[in-house]
Amino acid sequence: MASKVSTAATRAALLEAAREEFAAYGVAGARVDRIAERAGVNKERIYGHFGSKEKLFDAVITEALDDLTAQIALPGADPVDYVAKLTDYYRAHPELVRLLMWEALNYRGQELLPGQEARVERCARKSASLAEGRGEEPSPATARTLFLLTGLALFQSMMPQLARIMLGDEADSPEGKRHLRDQAAAFVAAALK
Repeated sequence: MASKVSTAATRAALLEAAREEFAAYGVAGARVDRIAERAGVNKERIYGHFGSKEKLFDAVITEALDDLTAQIALPGADPVDYVAKLTDYYRAHPELVRLLMWEALNYRGQELLPGQEARVERCARKSASLAEGRGEEPSPATARTLFLLTGLALFQSMMPQLARIMLGDEADSPEGKRHLRDQAAAFVAAALK
């Protein structure tokens, strides 16, 4: 039993250390030596648990998205609240935003991402929830709306430098961030009337 606990603890430590490393450096810049050192294990444990640095990255992304899904309810009948909560989540988890950006750079041009099927199913549930909440049948238009809602929530955390350029000191203040989130939510409310 001790080896299972140790194995689970090692895997968890590797995922946590890798999340920090990949968020900071991406797949190409991340170093397995640094990940292993942060996790307090031999770097061979990375290969034993995940097979490769790329598969470790994919596991980190999957875990981060699983956490997001567990924390944020489906959009349902309140897409305004969904965008506000999603905006707050991305702001509180900037490493997820960076991981998604690194993923986009790392896998650009590839048609399929590792684990894409599960992510397609997850997004289909969100789209179906949004359609049901709006009294519609799921459709490509609903999926596009969900994509735009997600992008609106993500954008503030993806482009903080642009926010500072356009908004000045307000961009980094808690009140300014709240105003921006609330304005995004109001925009969604007006757009989805």
